[in-house]
Amino acid sequence: MKNNYSPDILNCLANLSSDEVFTSPELANRMLDLLPPELFRSTKTRFLDPCTKSGVFLREIAKRLLTGLEEQIPDLQQRIDHIMTKQVFGIACTDLTAEMSRRTLYCTKQANGEYSVSTAFRDTQGNLRYDRCYHTWNAQGRCEHCGASQGEYLRADARETYAYPFIHNSIKEIFQKEMQFDVIIGNPPYQMNVGVEKENYAIAIYHKFVQQAKILNPRYLCMIIPARWYAGGRGLDEFRDEMLHDKSIRVIHDFPESIDCFPGVEIQGGVCYFLWDRDNKGDCTIITHNKNISGEPMNRPLLEKDCQTLIRYNQSVIILRKIQKQNEPSFSQLVSPQTPFGLITSYKGTPKRVNVSDLKMYISGNEKEYKGGSAFCPIDKITKGKEMVGWHKVYISKAYGGGMAFPHMVIGTPFYGEPKTVCNQSYLVIGPLKDKIEAENMISYIKTKMFRFLVLQKKNAQDAMRGVYQFVPVQDFSHPWTDEMLYKKYNLDKDEIAFIESMIRPME
Repeated sequence: MKNNYSPDILNCLANLSSDEVFTSPELANRMLDLLPPELFRSTKTRFLDPCTKSGVFLREIAKRLLTGLEEQIPDLQQRIDHIMTKQVFGIACTDLTAEMSRRTLYCTKQANGEYSVSTAFRDTQGNLRYDRCYHTWNAQGRCEHCGASQGEYLRADARETYAYPFIHNSIKEIFQKEMQFDVIIGNPPYQMNVGVEKENYAIAIYHKFVQQAKILNPRYLCMIIPARWYAGGRGLDEFRDEMLHDKSIRVIHDFPESIDCFPGVEIQGGVCYFLWDRDNKGDCTIITHNKNISGEPMNRPLLEKDCQTLIRYNQSVIILRKIQKQNEPSFSQLVSPQTPFGLITSYKGTPKRVNVSDLKMYISGNEKEYKGGSAFCPIDKITKGKEMVGWHKVYISKAYGGGMAFPHMVIGTPFYGEPKTVCNQSYLVIGPLKDKIEAENMISYIKTKMFRFLVLQKKNAQDAMRGVYQFVPVQDFSHPWTDEMLYKKYNLDKDEIAFIESMIRPME
């Protein structure tokens, strides 16, 4: 018996990077399932993918319309022509993805080609458009639309401009007429290299696709994007504030580990896809997916009381509400800003003390001459934070990646900072503390799973600046702390304790 199985080619595409990730047919359909079914039974519903790469969204939309319109347009060819010319539209990211998407949707790279499924097109592009466009440079040498660096993108005429049409041109310029869309859906590029500070320095760009889509005012907007916007930072603070106050966001499917959504792709902070419903405002239903297991949905505000970020896990909201009832000060008040002493990461001082006044300085790195991760620094190099030099304090890494490991470590291991010591930008300072005993008691608290669980609620990327400690309450550091003591203090039940224990791994 012959095996007639024919794999879907769109399941076989390899991602070239974590910047532009291909969407699988399965994921595209899960996103389309968020839309009301009647949209696919109307001859007037108009769909747009503004950043098509493989054409998967457009193909799956066309398949649903092909079934939904069967009674209204019985003739198959007439139905196909109507769907392709009146209802399904796309804007590609590059020449290559335009051709790929047309092959997916029209079965040929030319919409009017001999083998096109539609007989109604008279030009090669059809309704899947891509025309090379260009950045608009301002006086500072940055693109007014996307923030690209002029120096980086004018190095060679042959280089792809990455001036994405959807955020650089108007709909009228792209389709040669004004158009209104009922549904905008897609998977936009996530970031772009701007060559600032270092050659591979990149900035987020996905939020610009979301913002531009909202300007077009569709009935529904559905996109899959990195989840780093939950906590903002790196140019996303305004976007985070806009999203968290937007009552039209009605559903979020959250993937803290991107591999649960895009197998083999690591995106720091995970990804999410959301449904924006223009005419139906209210709280948001949030569903978290971990290890292919979907948590219980919870309908809640995107912003909890006194929060400026999205609390990712539904179980976390319940735990956080219990803790906040005690109205304790935030631990973030004890944490220094980055570069606490004005010493950048690349400054390593000297391996040995040169002058008697030189200060011991903690650094990161594996240089052989710097034993134990420390060096020495002339006192006159300290340009800020001089009051912290004499403190008993705790040092902690300003960034901690930890890869995709689950359960999470969240932050690096803290250590005691004796008086007359400093650090470079690799660490933050926590203090002041009365003596070494109090510092060690604080370290016992930082190492608890509950402390790091609360940090995790704000930490969606590698950086762990003082803002990630906002939800952590200050404790009495006259004695050590254990998780059992904290669970009892905040009256957590066994399910809440089990959730924390499952999320965070021990810190030795």
